[in-house]
Amino acid sequence: MAYNVHPEKGMINRGNWYRIKKCMKKALQGEKITVGFLGGSITQGSLSSTPETCYAYLVYEWWKNKFPKSEITFINAGIGGTTSQFGVSRVEEHLLKYNPDFVLIEFAVNDDNTEFFAETYEGLVRRTLGDKCSPALMLMNNVRYDNGVNAQEMHLKVAKAYELPMVSMKSTIWPEVESGRIPNREITPDDLHPNDAGHKLVAQVITAFLEDVYEGIETEEKPFDFGGKILPDPITANAYEKSVRYQNFNSSPETKGFAADKAPQSDIRDVFRNGWTAWKTGDKITFTFDCTGVAVQYRKSVKQPTCVAKAVVDGRENEAVILDGNFDEDWGDCLYIDTVTKHMEPGKHTVEITIIESHDKDVVPFYLVSVIGSDS
Repeated sequence: MAYNVHPEKGMINRGNWYRIKKCMKKALQGEKITVGFLGGSITQGSLSSTPETCYAYLVYEWWKNKFPKSEITFINAGIGGTTSQFGVSRVEEHLLKYNPDFVLIEFAVNDDNTEFFAETYEGLVRRTLGDKCSPALMLMNNVRYDNGVNAQEMHLKVAKAYELPMVSMKSTIWPEVESGRIPNREITPDDLHPNDAGHKLVAQVITAFLEDVYEGIETEEKPFDFGGKILPDPITANAYEKSVRYQNFNSSPETKGFAADKAPQSDIRDVFRNGWTAWKTGDKITFTFDCTGVAVQYRKSVKQPTCVAKAVVDGRENEAVILDGNFDEDWGDCLYIDTVTKHMEPGKHTVEITIIESHDKDVVPFYLVSVIGSDS
């Protein structure tokens, strides 16, 4: 069934089109390009019937059809249940190392609409836009179809500050669902993840914008210029741009009872790999590194009971954060991230993670996936 979602209303920030036009001209000349997508479960393709019916792949197909002389590589770096806080720590490893020419970022339904996520999102944008490969960067906002909620307000502030194009499902698909013109169950089973019809609509909004850029490809567009700098001054404290993710292959923590998981990782979505496991009360792992903030990634498991841990930075027991490995949902194990501390003085800091509760009948161990150090 065809729906009219008014894709022309999708562009909520025009931004600077110089890099996108440059990428398109490169493809027109028959040069190879790489298009990449970074986001959560919708970008990954959750609830699309096949990888090829996900919005990201449909947008990739638009590039292939529009530029048939070019060899175009597709990178889907979507990982379900993740935010821009994780995104900024992994964008280099999962996407930028492939030197993408065009990047689309989407975290609007995973990030909360808060100043904290404005800061993590800005860090991700700065790290991507300022990368040596100078990608054309486009931003996109999905939306919840039961209440219209997303992080668009905070993300839009970043888009405007960095003169980046941003399109929105909140201004296109959501009004049609809210009015009843599109029954929500025809495009989403759970009011969050699109089905094939929903993914097609999302892709339609994105490609409508790309068509506008293509139609004006010969119109002169000036490069980014923020007072002679590639990037403008940050609009937040910007403590996440240089986030580093520590796993067992790039760090050497002190361990007492924690064992490194050396099983091979099948792909980036095989998320419970390259970390450490522990079973017993008193098991401990300690990291020391330069940072201004600390977050801990661990598994919340539906297989229960399992262990509970605590994270303490610089011995400040009164500020300990509890890491409960037991998940109170039933849809599957969750890659969870807890922010332990932020905006500390720059320098070396010590992070100690200790098992504080275990049980004789624990089904699975506590799984520490990574520790993330943030620093601007």
